[in-house]
Amino acid sequence: VALAVCAGALRPGLRGAAAPAADVPIVHAGKAPFDCEYSGIAVCGWSWSGIWLCESGDNGEFAAGRKSVSILGSTGSVGTQALDVIRSHSENFDVVALAGGRNCELLAEQALEFRPDVVAALRPEDATDVASILRSKAPDYCPTVMSGPEGQVEVAAWKTADITLTSVVGCAGLLPTVRAIEAGKDIALANKETLIAGGPVIAPLARKAGVQLLPVDSEHSAIFQCLQGSPADAVSKIILTGSGGAFRDMTAEDLKGLPPDQLRDMAVTHPNWSMGAKITVDSNSMMNKGLEVIEAHWLFGMDYDAIEVVVHPQSIVHSAVEFRDSSVIAQLGWPDMRLPVVYALGFPDRLPTTLRHPQTGAMFRLGDVGVLEFRHPDMERFPCLDLAYHAGRMGGTAPAIMSAANEVAVAHVLDGSLSFLDLPQQVVFVLDEAVRAGIVESTPDLAGIVAADAWGRAAMGRRIQSLLGVG
Repeated sequence: VALAVCAGALRPGLRGAAAPAADVPIVHAGKAPFDCEYSGIAVCGWSWSGIWLCESGDNGEFAAGRKSVSILGSTGSVGTQALDVIRSHSENFDVVALAGGRNCELLAEQALEFRPDVVAALRPEDATDVASILRSKAPDYCPTVMSGPEGQVEVAAWKTADITLTSVVGCAGLLPTVRAIEAGKDIALANKETLIAGGPVIAPLARKAGVQLLPVDSEHSAIFQCLQGSPADAVSKIILTGSGGAFRDMTAEDLKGLPPDQLRDMAVTHPNWSMGAKITVDSNSMMNKGLEVIEAHWLFGMDYDAIEVVVHPQSIVHSAVEFRDSSVIAQLGWPDMRLPVVYALGFPDRLPTTLRHPQTGAMFRLGDVGVLEFRHPDMERFPCLDLAYHAGRMGGTAPAIMSAANEVAVAHVLDGSLSFLDLPQQVVFVLDEAVRAGIVESTPDLAGIVAADAWGRAAMGRRIQSLLGVG
């Protein structure tokens, strides 16, 4: 569905430019990046894995002008924070395309403020509502309004965008990301499943297209920053930090003794970060950290044995890199998603910010931080972390199946039909079933990944129905 919004009746919208052929290398939408020397970091393996060294002192294209940004998931947690960043740096960015969820009022409000060329809603009826709001409040503003997967793809690959931020949940972001890469767009990546499920396809495609994959997860952004200027053979391992969530100071026996209502309330509450419900549950189970391990494997080209997870309750050290000389470089800051967002959107520049602690309003000063703790994760308390390592080492479609099954299971935790404590064993059950049924494919294409995701969702749905005695 494509609509154009004007003072008059709705009319069919115009289509964007066709994506270039997949075998044509594209760097920065078809232009040579900068007239500078490139110093690459082979750890990552594609264009964003290094720094640009410019004799003139210029940091590249962005320093001389503005970036045009497309955002997938603009009404979600990361999307709204990205728009906060853009609002604070309006001299540096133009929003040219927005895709949101079912919050039509918020999507319309965002469109009215940032005036993108194209707006995509989740469903046709949502697009109609958004178009109606825009017509009534700004009759002279005429964006194309779309819906469904077609709208997501259009926003992702919008012809005038320099960079696309993808922050939708699940494999819904996979195809739009593929199309954005094929269209030569740099990707600010906040959608984990793009690499967790789609790594076997996305990683080689990004290399071939010559686009930059810029991590928006705080942990991967931290690693990316720590790697700048270092050769691949200098890296010993990468260290992902995680707070341990709401249950970090409880034993497995403590968890079993919690009343069901208290357990569920704690499962959807994070002590440090303000995030969406699904990722909060994943953080408390440490499945989120396990998914980040798989993502780091694809982003930085590191073997799973060279990716370590440590529990860091304060969420000040966002991650670190250990080098072959035994030194460790870490990135520190408040737990605020706007930091990795502004770094990804501004790269290779560092834009000035005055971000304060999201709760206290304090500026970040190292002398005020106090004690920083680090400890090894308890795999008995966090079996999802161990499971993610296992699925990552299996490779192929195993991570896609595990991630999809977990997403369905988390939805049932959120609606109260599945206990948080039962979540890990149900995901294990589905992954084991996939292995027994020969579903895990070792070298999948995009269709195979999408099919594996669908199978994992359906299998977990059947499993939950069986547990509930339905069907």
